[in-house]
Amino acid sequence: MERITSSQNPLLRHIRKLQSSRAYREEQREFVADGFKLLDEALKWYPKIKTVIVSERQALPALPDGTRCVQIPESLMQSLSDMKTPQGVLFTCELPKQKDAQVSAGMLLLDRIQDPGNLGTILRTADAFGIPVAMTNGCADPYSEKTLRASMGAVFRTAPKQIALERILSSGVPIAATALTPHASDISEVNLKDYLVVIGSEGQGVCPEFLTASDIQIIIPMQPRCESLNAAIAAAIVMWQMR
Repeated sequence: MERITSSQNPLLRHIRKLQSSRAYREEQREFVADGFKLLDEALKWYPKIKTVIVSERQALPALPDGTRCVQIPESLMQSLSDMKTPQGVLFTCELPKQKDAQVSAGMLLLDRIQDPGNLGTILRTADAFGIPVAMTNGCADPYSEKTLRASMGAVFRTAPKQIALERILSSGVPIAATALTPHASDISEVNLKDYLVVIGSEGQGVCPEFLTASDIQIIIPMQPRCESLNAAIAAAIVMWQMR
């Protein structure tokens, strides 16, 4: 167990950059997670833990061979963690390599979901329902700390996939776009397993390219006085119907 007491230590500067910059995470092929719950999930499902940083008086579970272990004062953990009440452990993992994802019916596609909390909640729900998820390039980072926390470790069990818009449009898979249009069909009247189902961004909805290419547009029935639902809630209802 190493011990670090300086906030300017190169490892801690590296951790802060990983926390704050998606570009740096992708360049270094490494990301940070915070808390014992996520560490337990990673130990069960994700074998690529690199470094564990723990505060004083905290005990660690058994770690994989070769894991770097570092102890720091509680005051330093308080400044390093972005949680209001740090649990006393941070750890880094190797960022998984992106593989070519197959576009298929029965898949949920997230189009520019930008809120990390929404994205993490959707990934957690998809993991519970066994629904495959793909994301367009405009989505929030699934490996930011906020998304990881909201996912409750789902990203360790099922790595999120990214697919370019052009590849989706050329795949030939039927598309169902969630949209508030006059001719949209009630989701309960459509077999969503036959479609790639698109959930649009929080502010703008499904992009024009997917709307134009969609074979059908679907809507979740609600009171006329209500305009829309939170993206994560809408995705949960859609996935339940897909299931």
